[in-house]
Amino acid sequence: MTTDVGEAISRAHHEEWARVVASLTRRFGDLGIAEDATADAFVAALERWPSDGVPASPGAWLTLTASRKAIDRIRREKKRDEKHREARMLDEGPSAPLGAVDDDRLRLLFTCAHPALSVEARVALTLRMVAGLTVPEIAHAFLVQESAMGRRITRAKAKIAAARIPWRVPAAEDLPDRVAGVLAVLYLVFNEGYLASGPDTLPVRRELTAEAIRLTRLVRALLPDDAETAGLLALMLLTEARRDARVTDDGELVTLPEQDRARWDARLIEEGHRLVRTCLASAAATGTAPGRYQLLAAVNAVHMSAATFDATDWGQIVALYDQLIRLDPSPVVALNRAVAVAELDGPEVGLALADRLGAALAGYHPFHATRADLLRRLGRHAEAGAAYSHAIALTGNPAEKAVLERRRAALG
Repeated sequence: MTTDVGEAISRAHHEEWARVVASLTRRFGDLGIAEDATADAFVAALERWPSDGVPASPGAWLTLTASRKAIDRIRREKKRDEKHREARMLDEGPSAPLGAVDDDRLRLLFTCAHPALSVEARVALTLRMVAGLTVPEIAHAFLVQESAMGRRITRAKAKIAAARIPWRVPAAEDLPDRVAGVLAVLYLVFNEGYLASGPDTLPVRRELTAEAIRLTRLVRALLPDDAETAGLLALMLLTEARRDARVTDDGELVTLPEQDRARWDARLIEEGHRLVRTCLASAAATGTAPGRYQLLAAVNAVHMSAATFDATDWGQIVALYDQLIRLDPSPVVALNRAVAVAELDGPEVGLALADRLGAALAGYHPFHATRADLLRRLGRHAEAGAAYSHAIALTGNPAEKAVLERRRAALG
């Protein structure tokens, strides 16, 4: 296989997997058949594209091939029921435009967010089916072993099939039961795009961040008065605004203190700030406390309002994290709060807070990277070097690994 063909197949997998699965799920009403047929189509691409060449429209080729594979699979299994008749009609009738995404992913998103599944199963399944993330990438997001995550996804698919959960956007009265799971998935999809966990992808996966933002806009259109949906969209936009300033031409991650703020996207910042102001005004008017995504968006809004890193209002950020940790007392939130406290009260105070989280975050590379930076600032270079080594060993993203290695080397 030539390098160009291999790259084309890899790119198609990242960009087209979820779209093809969603399209086939709509056509055949069976998530298992859709995923299996999509996998068969990619195998066919590996076999045929090296000799036939990459088609002009790889996505259309994959969709058509997967559809035929699904029909063949149904017929092979001798399913003479309604599914078989539907497949025959679909095969013989006019097909939908192959390049169109429409709202297939949104429908699949809500199907996977069904309340009959546990929250963990909903999120894991949707990351696989809708976002097209690999099992290792999803396991990394959950801080669990690959094998355990694979079993969780398999059980979730089996439950959807056994319960005959319909593939549709739920009615308006059903949305509140599902929207929290949907938002959790979209947040994790965005995070994987913002800083990819694996070594075999680009450090920033723009197709994932763009798709997460697109789907969040669709959810907001369904629920225009839902403050947490608005908060998540604001968070994504404010984070995405920094994208062009986050990686050097040499492929090294640029941390927030070092970023050229002139390269931030002013249009996205303005939209994000507007959404944050709307959320906070609504919370004040109704007397309701802002939710997790609204608080995270507010933290980012404070960062984006500062002309320089040194001008950041760290007191306000710590106060926002104080509210957030009451809603979400997770060790990751506590670590982010420790970073903010270190800027406000000094690295020694921040390190003491971070060290309390060692047992919970031993396998989480940002914990070790945070400790390394605080130890470096305290002049404890030998300990900082060891912490950097821990972080590097746990980091899959090449851009992030590059900056950690440079900082470790600078310790001498």
